[in-house]
Amino acid sequence: MRRKRRPRSLAARLAWLIVMGLSALFFCVPVVWLLLAPTKTDGQIVRDNPFSFGSLGAVADAWHHLYAFQDGAILTWLLNSALYTFGALAVTLVTSIPAGYALALTQFIGRRLLLTITMLVMLMPTAAMVLPLYLGMNAVHLDGTIWSVILPFSFFPFGVYLTYIYFSSNVPSDLLAAARIDGCSEWQVFRLIAMPLAKPVIALVGFFNFVGNWNNFFLPFVMLPDSSQYPAQVGLNNLLAASPLFNTAGGAGNQILRPELALATLVTIVPVLIVFLFSQRALVSGMLAGATKE
Repeated sequence: MRRKRRPRSLAARLAWLIVMGLSALFFCVPVVWLLLAPTKTDGQIVRDNPFSFGSLGAVADAWHHLYAFQDGAILTWLLNSALYTFGALAVTLVTSIPAGYALALTQFIGRRLLLTITMLVMLMPTAAMVLPLYLGMNAVHLDGTIWSVILPFSFFPFGVYLTYIYFSSNVPSDLLAAARIDGCSEWQVFRLIAMPLAKPVIALVGFFNFVGNWNNFFLPFVMLPDSSQYPAQVGLNNLLAASPLFNTAGGAGNQILRPELALATLVTIVPVLIVFLFSQRALVSGMLAGATKE
């Protein structure tokens, strides 16, 4: 006879609701403030209710001031971010997917060693790799170029490991063996059979790589010497440094205040939100793909 499930006490439910409510406030309140800040002037942000709506005219003024900073530098930074991110994404997919396939479904000398090295590198903090990467780029005279950002961005061991997990748990080895018996080369097996089955994990690797590279600040900051080469995240640092709110000595000649800073932050977030909204279905499929083993 099954025992009846004991209902949770009122105190436990209340505690759960309080914790969830505080967590929601902690994460949602800053986002709501960020969305409303560009609709007000700097004085209104300081004096008025922080969650009041200003006007769309204030948003237009904030964009005008933001665009006037260094003759439209915000658009240059966004284009640079797109160039670095999509360039690295292409290289990542071309290298990570075959590498994960090889580690999962082929046998060669040093396979286990490579897999171990991949996992160890994956666990290392990204910031710890910036100095060695810079020294390597400087040694081959690529520092200060777009390749000093694209090539390190393409180094994505987490994508290799995700692909390894997917291929080892979701692609039947008998299917690949049958293709080889029918005369397919290893490249044909990978291209015609494994790749079509790997669409969910390709989307997952692409999304994680895109988000990580788009939001990366430290590596481009170290690699790139010129403001015209900066991606959006490093450009935001320039805006902060130029604002009279944070730099009273050098920022008095421009109008980069709280509304402009909030609007610049929202503009740099929009591409990630768009990618997320259009890739939700593929992301869910990719995350659940390795949950069961055939």
